Amino acid sequence: MAEPSPSSLAAQVRTAVIWRSGSQIGTQIVSWASTLVVIRLLAPQDYGLFAMAQVMLVLLNTMNGYGLASALIREAEVTEERLRQTLGMLMLLNGGLALVQFLAAPLVALLFEQPMVANLLRVQSLLYLAIPFTALSHAILSRQMDFRRPAQVRLVAAIAGAGTALTGALAGWGVWTLVCAPLAMMVTEAVGMSRAARAPLRPSFRFAGAGHIAGFGGVMTATQLFWFVQSQADVMIAGRVLDPHELGVYTTGLFLAQLLAAKFVPPINEVAYAAYSRQPELGATALLATIRLVMMVALPAYAGLAVVAPVLVPVLLGEHWSEIAPLLPIMAGAMAMMTLQILFAPATNARGVPMAALKINVIGSVVMTCAYFIGSHWGLIGFAWSWVGGMAVLTAITVRLSGGIIGLRLDGLLGAVLPPLAAALAMAGGVWLALRGLPPVPDWVALGVAVPLGVALYLGALNIIAPDRLAEALNFARNRGGSEPEPAPAE
Repeated sequence: MAEPSPSSLAAQVRTAVIWRSGSQIGTQIVSWASTLVVIRLLAPQDYGLFAMAQVMLVLLNTMNGYGLASALIREAEVTEERLRQTLGMLMLLNGGLALVQFLAAPLVALLFEQPMVANLLRVQSLLYLAIPFTALSHAILSRQMDFRRPAQVRLVAAIAGAGTALTGALAGWGVWTLVCAPLAMMVTEAVGMSRAARAPLRPSFRFAGAGHIAGFGGVMTATQLFWFVQSQADVMIAGRVLDPHELGVYTTGLFLAQLLAAKFVPPINEVAYAAYSRQPELGATALLATIRLVMMVALPAYAGLAVVAPVLVPVLLGEHWSEIAPLLPIMAGAMAMMTLQILFAPATNARGVPMAALKINVIGSVVMTCAYFIGSHWGLIGFAWSWVGGMAVLTAITVRLSGGIIGLRLDGLLGAVLPPLAAALAMAGGVWLALRGLPPVPDWVALGVAVPLGVALYLGALNIIAPDRLAEALNFARNRGGSEPEPAPAE
């Protein structure tokens, strides 16, 4: 793989970020529009049952082999035979996962004492059959820094999923709506990605010479296993102490709080990993550029979510979801820390040190599980606060361990985070005062006042505190950072 010049890599990264992030916005608009309609039509217990089934689905998805495909991105050269070998590994792995989920479904239903969960899991086992083609195609296109064609495919897949979800909700499918929509989306994405990448469709099951691919993928899989424990232990514990209604409230609130961290940061990390792999010597410089860009958007978003939660929830979800509102301000603080914490793994993986992310996820699985167990004694609010305490500890550990590998200094990190944090807190204070000063008005009116006011207050505060941040973001958007390699991968 030819070494790109800093300016050409900067242009590639900028284009990749625009396509990947822009497409994510487009697909999420489609997804959210249908989700908001579906949430209003389905009952909280439907989401509770679905969350119980998701525990096993997420667990097995950590072993779906995306790490095998990711190993191809770091390869200097990739032959057709290597692609076919990787496809063979992925097909064997995911076929086994589908069989395990189908056979183990009754045990999961017994764990939660909900027989319906077994039926959901059996149908969801079909998802694994599409993963090999999606994962391999994604790796091929990422090697080329081509995020335009995947973006187009994901948008079509999102439309297919949204159409299925709306059809199911309106037709009275109940919880099956939440099962069929992802199936439609995954099949559409697998077909589209295979065509876009011109990926081989015929696997090879002779794996001679592919041991290093399996080794790198094995470490990545182990990392994802511990990520599962870290991120799903709350549902496993909550499923035992909360009823389906309360669990539905908790998981839907968590879904809203995690939208940025779960939907928008991973696409940026995809671009970051591909860019870091091309020039790993950029190290802390490139990571800090990523942190500056992401936190400049994330911190005001979380601060705004915390302030407008009482009027946002009734407008978006309806009054029957009002129990979510007290959870969001608490969870928003945890998700701000989580957003920062997950930015480190692509940098350490690209430097060929996947054990760093594995070690952190092992620690995180212990820290977060303990936090969830402690919080479970105080119900819904306790689970929300467990995220805050657990993520505070885990973020500090991540900065300490990963920062040493990358060469990141604490003063550099604070310089990247503190200015947008100060501006976000100032904005939150102004919006809170404005909402308290409003006369009695409908919630949608209050939300309509709060959002533009918050944007104006944040931009004004940031322009006073750190005007260089706005200039850096504008320069990146206008592609004026070509001569300087460090800000360009504002991944």
